[in-house]
Amino acid sequence: MYDLSTVLFALGLTVFAGLSTGIGGAIAVAKRNPGDRFMAGALGFSAGVMLYVSFLEILPKGFEELTAVWGEQLGAWGAVGSFFFGIAVIAVIDRLVPGPINPHERGIGADPYLDAQRLRLMKMGAFTAVAIAIHNFPEGFATFIAGLEDPQVAVAVAIAIAIHNIPEGVAVAVPIREATGSRTKAFGWSLLTGLAEPAGALIGFLLFMPLLGPVALGIAFAAVAGVMVFICLDELLPTAQATGRHHTAVYGLIAGMAVMAVSLLLLT
Repeated sequence: MYDLSTVLFALGLTVFAGLSTGIGGAIAVAKRNPGDRFMAGALGFSAGVMLYVSFLEILPKGFEELTAVWGEQLGAWGAVGSFFFGIAVIAVIDRLVPGPINPHERGIGADPYLDAQRLRLMKMGAFTAVAIAIHNFPEGFATFIAGLEDPQVAVAVAIAIAIHNIPEGVAVAVPIREATGSRTKAFGWSLLTGLAEPAGALIGFLLFMPLLGPVALGIAFAAVAGVMVFICLDELLPTAQATGRHHTAVYGLIAGMAVMAVSLLLLT
């Protein structure tokens, strides 16, 4: 169904997005704690990109695929249902992973050198790796599917996910450095956790490849939009607001939407 170059392109974007956790690891081991203004603006920007792409590009593709097969009314219901199904899946994942080791919980990265929970995170190393992999699985699959179907949208998705993976890399690297005193190990583990995203993309693709017809693609696009919207509302925006830089976060959000809008117009 897809030629090798398309699959490699989609996989490359997923690897890029996933391994951006290494940037967070590099920041952590270099003792360069990004300022509140930078974090608020970057997270807001990422949220703006993801929200714009979700509502104006990915979700409409879900509607388009499903209405073409099921008709206007049933297809619309299917797309809406798939959108909220995607939200439900990522919400359940968030609930199942305990808060102290949940890389999507607020507070992680706000004060990385004083948070005692990060030492326990290191001691639970194996379980933490599993938790991060579970969280990153839908993100990797989202980037990969977008790369297969629409390179233009996929680049935007990959950049947005890469930005929001940076604090996650900080959350992984800090406790390992505090527990071991090794910068190399801290950076290595932060980089390694990012591989969960391309792994999730490949596993998802191999599992669902036989089903990737118009209906499956429509459901996948709508569900992916739901996953991305949930990540924005549950993780990115609350974390940006928690920095205390409310206006910077909002300006970043608007800038992300504007940049995404202009780039999509220029590339069409």
